[in-house]
Amino acid sequence: VTESVRCVYKAVKRNAAATPVKFVLMNTTGNSNRDIPERVSFAQTCVIALLRLLLPPHADNEQAADFLRLEVRPGNQYLEWVTVRPDALTNEEEVSQYQVYPSPLRSAIFDAGKTSRINVGHFMAELITRDDLWNQWRGQMPVIYNTDHGEEQRD
Repeated sequence: VTESVRCVYKAVKRNAAATPVKFVLMNTTGNSNRDIPERVSFAQTCVIALLRLLLPPHADNEQAADFLRLEVRPGNQYLEWVTVRPDALTNEEEVSQYQVYPSPLRSAIFDAGKTSRINVGHFMAELITRDDLWNQWRGQMPVIYNTDHGEEQRD
């Protein structure tokens, strides 16, 4: 993933479009946004460290987000980005209500919430097509959860 993100950025930069290209990276709540203080338990920190060592795809997801955060950076003249972090992915037939937050509300390891793949796709499409939503989240790493019973949608 990291190398693909790097290649996309190089191509976009080489093209030097008049306006920045929008790029959405799907990531995971298991990847903390180190630009803001996100509190995670010591136990979760240990498990994530093990995942980083034992599962190369997890480390690659972290590196891809870090490439955007640290090398492309928010406000880049060629590429604007949002890294979407769903929690435990589920399969659903239809888009349902969901909520989006700057940081996880629960432990990604010990109390994961649910996020349907279709809701993630819907949110990503809304980001690209709605300037107000893009402006709200560009250069950030929002977390998306399916809405539990009775809560209102937040986007």
